[in-house]
Amino acid sequence: MESRLKVLGHPVHPMLVMFPVGLLVTAVLFDLVDTVGGPDFLGEVAYWNITVGLIGGLLAAAAGTFDLLAIPSATRAKRVALTHAAANVAVILLFAAIWVVRLNAESRAAGGALIAIEVVALAILGLSAWLGGELVDRLGVGVDREAGLDAPSSLRSPAATHRIGEVQ
Repeated sequence: MESRLKVLGHPVHPMLVMFPVGLLVTAVLFDLVDTVGGPDFLGEVAYWNITVGLIGGLLAAAAGTFDLLAIPSATRAKRVALTHAAANVAVILLFAAIWVVRLNAESRAAGGALIAIEVVALAILGLSAWLGGELVDRLGVGVDREAGLDAPSSLRSPAATHRIGEVQ
């Protein structure tokens, strides 16, 4: 099943996912280092990583929704995609709750309870990332049907050349 939302022949959802994942993982690492005596500014940086990670997560979710809606019902891919989406919503909600608690706090540093929630959220994120890999690598969701080891550039496929204005 080919992705419905593309830029220059490549699916948008996987392009957007790496940013929130990297930012949220880094936020938790910074919070852990801050908690064990690292530089005081790390709690503030972690807070801003969560802020930007949440924005990126919402953008990635919007792009992923296009692919989710295109998956045929009553398939394993749809069940895996719904589980993947639910896990991502849980991660966004957990980090949003952490963000709200830290928003007006005197210090943006996370305490033990917030770090515990962050670790749980990262575990769910790891599961969700695995499910995303299952969707792409095993079930072919978002993958061009013409793909192969010797496939031409995505800029040269008929669909892509049509999109960039060339006559077919």
